This record gives sequence, structure tokens and C-alpha cells, in this order.
Amino acid sequence: MPGPRSADFKKFAAFGSGVGIEVGDKNLEVTLARVRPSGIDVAGATTIVDFGDRPAAEWGAEYGRFLREAGGSHLSATVLLPRREVIVRHVALPGVAARDAAAAIALQIDSLHPYGDDEVVFGWSRLENGGILIGILLRSALDRYLALFTEAGVAVSSFTFSAAAVYAAHRLPVGSSEGPYTSDGFVAIAPHDTGAIEVYGESAARPVFSAEFDLPPDRVAALAISELRLAPDAAPLALDHILPAPRNNPITNDLARRPLPYATALAGACPWLASTANLLPREHRQSNSRSMYLPTIVLGSALLLLAGTLAAHSAISEHQYLKELESAIASLEPQAKRAAVFDGKTARAQNRVRLLDEFRGRTKADLDSLNELTAIVAPPAWTGMIELTPDAATIAGETDQAAPLLKVIDASPYFQNSAFVGSLAKSGGNEQFQIRTLREARR
Repeated sequence: MPGPRSADFKKFAAFGSGVGIEVGDKNLEVTLARVRPSGIDVAGATTIVDFGDRPAAEWGAEYGRFLREAGGSHLSATVLLPRREVIVRHVALPGVAARDAAAAIALQIDSLHPYGDDEVVFGWSRLENGGILIGILLRSALDRYLALFTEAGVAVSSFTFSAAAVYAAHRLPVGSSEGPYTSDGFVAIAPHDTGAIEVYGESAARPVFSAEFDLPPDRVAALAISELRLAPDAAPLALDHILPAPRNNPITNDLARRPLPYATALAGACPWLASTANLLPREHRQSNSRSMYLPTIVLGSALLLLAGTLAAHSAISEHQYLKELESAIASLEPQAKRAAVFDGKTARAQNRVRLLDEFRGRTKADLDSLNELTAIVAPPAWTGMIELTPDAATIAGETDQAAPLLKVIDASPYFQNSAFVGSLAKSGGNEQFQIRTLREARR
């Protein structure tokens, strides 16, 4: 088991993007995922319908549009071949050095498949227990798929199979999985649209078990549990529950229905963390090459170095200038304090003058308003009360007809928005009124 430091390193190295394409009987299921140390984002998912009955250029253009819209035009795809076409084997190579593993597998490959003299291709990847997971495919099947994707203009970096993709995706050190599985092992199943059931499992007795059955789910689970030598009451999981859960996933992308293209995209995103068996010969692989970014990286590094030098020089110059500026400020600070004191005194004096002007002007404005009201409310009308505030005036009195008073008062340049306070009351032949009016601001 990797130690804590190794796990931390892997988590911070989990950085990449991948496109997974699952080849079905009629459709291609496509998922694009971005892996970051902080989590996984599914950038998009689509289904290319009836790819086998349509011109390859047509569905290839549809795939290209999807990549552009999802921001993955530069990515080459990891293609998941149908499980029934790939023979999966697990072998142990004790005492064989890593550099000799490929030659050792090639020597015994003929004993691992039933195709006789028919030409095959194979891909392999290492398991955590030191074993080797091998996928074997007829050369004729490989040529058929290679010609199909080449005609469609789809860049392919890998042809792989479900066991290798799920094994790698299951071990990505990001996200979380919901399944309550333990180190003792588990069984996970995923139904296909055709009615077949894909099963994947791991246990101490068998590091990887992968198969496809045309049987009821409970029968499939029982067979897998027996094959993995798990407890008879072990509950099968949904395949998507053993995969790292994405933090962002389009609502239309149901991982319970489409776990395999998601697992394939994860496996293709970070191949340096968990290598996936690749059945595609090296000369046909179109990888997401990072070498094209090398000149940019070199120039960027040089630019950063130059910028750092300039920043350091600028920081030194600014520090010296700041010291000189602080010294000049310190010498002028006493004068600035005296000026601040004088400014305060000046402001207070201005406030006093303004208050005196306001008081003097208020008395004159009140007298003008009172004179105006005396002229407006002329006999036979009379007032019993006049109340003046800085903003309004309230008048109470009697007249033979009170309604015209509102218009007369509003016609004055001293008042506006006049209105009766309460209702009018009759007193003899007169009407008792109370009017509130707003005072116009006088300048």
C-alpha cells in the first residue's frame, strides 16, 4: 500500500482531461471529464446514435461539435471496446523485471486465448498486487475499429476494455465513491441497453474479475460472488458507486446508466497515475502530446525569470524611494499638524457663521409667511390659529366657503401642496377649517 506521502503526491498529480467513448451495439456513449486535485468535473456527455448505419464522416462531425462545445477539441479519445470482443486474463510474473514484462507476456500470449492461428493484439497494465491484467483482441476486430474511427476523423489514443478502465478510474485519488465496499472485496454490476449485465469485482482471492452475462441480475451477482470467494451475503453494488463521484455533472448524464464511458474518461485523463491497458499499437496512437507545449513552457519560464528579476529590482528601488519619502514626510509632519489645527478652527468658525445666518433668515422668512397668510385669508374669513414650522404651516379658522382657500394658498410663492386636515365643520353659516400647507424654500 502507498504511504501517506505517496497518496498526497498522487492527489496533487491528478490533473488532466479525458474523453471516453463506449462502443455499444448501436450507439456510441461519449463523456468528457476534467480531473483536478480538488475534484472531478464532467464537462459534457452525449450519445451518437446508430453510428454503424450512418456515414462515418457524419457522426464524426457530430463528435467534433461535441468536443468543441465542451472545450476538448485538443483531446484524443480513449475508446472502450465491447466486453464480449475482448478476452481478459490475469497472470502473475514472479521474478520478472518490469522492463522484461512485455517480452514475457508476448512469449505466453498464445496460451491465453482460443483464437488459434488468428492474429491477435494485446495490451496490459500492472495491478497493485504485482500481477498483470491483459486484454486480448483479434487483429481483424482492431483493424475494423481503427478504420471506422479514422474515417470519422476521431483522434484515438487508446483502445481499452472495461476491466482496465474501471480498475484505473476506481483508484484515482480524487472525489469520493458511495459504495460501502471494504478491502475484503466487492462486486459491482451495470446493465447494458441490450439486456446484458456487465460485472466487475475485486477480492483478496482474485484481484480483478470482469465478465458480461445474459442472466438475471441476482444470478449474475451470485456467480460473481462465488468467483471472487466473497461472503455469500455480500450485496452487489451499482458500478457507478465504486467510481470517484464528480463534484459537477450535467443533469442529463445519468452515471447509473452510463458508468463505463465516465470510467473510461477518467482512465484516459490521468494515465500516469493508473495506467490502462492499451490494445492500440503504438504507431496508431494519437496522444494528447504535451511536447508541443515545450517551447511555450521554456519561453514562459524565461519570461517568468525576467519578470522576477525586474520585480526584484523594482522592489529594491521602491524600498529606497519609500524610505526617502517617509523621511520627507517626517520632516513636514509638524507643519501638517499645525495646518490641520487651523483647518479645524476655520471649519468651526464657518459653521457658526452659517448657523447665525440661518437663524437671522428664519425670522424674516417666518414674518414674510405670516404676512402672506394675513393677506390671503382676508375678511370675512378669519383665523383662530396659525402654526409655523421651518417646513410647513397649519391654519385653523372659519370662512363662508373654505374649499377655494386651497387654490389661493397654493397660488402663493410661499406655499405649496395645501390640504385640509380632517373634514370641514359647519358653524352657523360658516365652515370651520384646518389647512396644512408646505412652505416653499426661500433662497
